[in-house]
Amino acid sequence: MMKEIYIIRHGETELNRLGIVQGRGIDSDLNDTGRAQAKAFYHHYKNLKFDKIYTSVLKRTHQTVQHFIDLGLPWEQLTGLDELAWGVWEGKPNTEEARMAFKEIMEKWQGGNYEAGFEGGESPNQVKVRLLEALKVITDHTDENLVLVCMHGRAMRLLLCLLLEKELCEMGDFPHQNTTLYRMSYENGKFAVIDFNNTVHLKDLK
Repeated sequence: MMKEIYIIRHGETELNRLGIVQGRGIDSDLNDTGRAQAKAFYHHYKNLKFDKIYTSVLKRTHQTVQHFIDLGLPWEQLTGLDELAWGVWEGKPNTEEARMAFKEIMEKWQGGNYEAGFEGGESPNQVKVRLLEALKVITDHTDENLVLVCMHGRAMRLLLCLLLEKELCEMGDFPHQNTTLYRMSYENGKFAVIDFNNTVHLKDLK
């Protein structure tokens, strides 16, 4: 049995546009651009017969795939797909202090310290645990051959590392603009990339 999984990042929110840190603890809505991105993705892929939709519990993911949900497709929210929690930095503007703090934490992650995280936030290892739980739910449903997953940038990068058996320090290898698509195959317990960072659906918005 081969499963095909379409993994997309949510559409743009106003906090995305303003460069404000937005993690698991901020449940923001899509802005006009995000809604247009969601609509463009739907129109490009609406003829696919998805067996199931999975999202995080945060509404920006729901809103991104709402057109598909409105078709009556089965939909399940998984907390494991939530964005990494940035703790004390969530909702904070993109200041020099913030940039330095994020540079330091990224250097720790790139150096293999996956236990590092901001105060009140999560580490990559903590996110890994819940991502694996969500992944088990998705892969255990062997009757779902074509699946749409909508989630978040940092969590998506970590998930792709797990799917492709890469070290978490390689998370930066996966670009993740709003509504970017990674299409994966799953067969005999192995994942492979079919489509890498595909944004063809956004071409009419530029």
